[in-house]
Amino acid sequence: MDQRPIGVFDSGVGGLTVARALMDLLPDERIVYLGDTARGPYGPRRQEEVCDFTAEILDWLAAQDVKLAVAACNTATAAALDTDPIPQPLPVIGVIRPAVAHAVRTTRTGRIGVIGTVGTIASGAYDRAVHEADPDVKLFSRACPRFVPLVEQGRTTDPEVLEVAREYLAPLQAAAIDTLILGCTHYPLLTGVLSYVMGPDVVLVSSAETAARAVFAELVERDAQAHLADPDHRFVATGDPHEFTTMAERFLGPRVSQPDVAWLAAG
Repeated sequence: MDQRPIGVFDSGVGGLTVARALMDLLPDERIVYLGDTARGPYGPRRQEEVCDFTAEILDWLAAQDVKLAVAACNTATAAALDTDPIPQPLPVIGVIRPAVAHAVRTTRTGRIGVIGTVGTIASGAYDRAVHEADPDVKLFSRACPRFVPLVEQGRTTDPEVLEVAREYLAPLQAAAIDTLILGCTHYPLLTGVLSYVMGPDVVLVSSAETAARAVFAELVERDAQAHLADPDHRFVATGDPHEFTTMAERFLGPRVSQPDVAWLAAG
């Protein structure tokens, strides 16, 4: 057993969907979550900046004595972990490869779609991961920049969201995909709309849920599970803690209605 917490980080609040998936799958584990809200979003940042931020955060998490870290950010995973891996002071699980592995196992036709931020899609990280997993699978990508601000405004089901989803997803429907990777950790909150637009024959793959399952497998293989009766979670923001608290309530639901938000000096 290893009673140390699991570290989770993101450029903002989207990674809270990964934290929530971990709480569901591993209810005996403690979580230390860092949202780099002062410097996020990472999508428009240069790759060198994202790598530097990720290295700094991993050092901070290591100082919190976490047993492993989850890069709950597709942009950070693509730029700093998959494209050009940076030196890591502790084991790190990203969100891209677990989602791709699940999608490749799931597809019936070999035609997979992925939606994500402009930065994630432009990085080509999903293209590379799919090719490595199965070069015969065709991947169709679509950047969806309006989704994140809509989710952060708490708008996940209204008519404008539905209209935007139809616009973004039309090329993927035309490509006749049968599996769609939600390549941004904000997107699980749009599952209802995405599923409605794509229809019942298209399987949605959440990078948050697949990352949580990868963490579960890693802990079991290392015999590093914790068994805490009432684990306490810590949530840290580099930006305004009040804004972070409001978002955390939206992402985490009533289970963690008042996160313990602390400050971390942003370099």
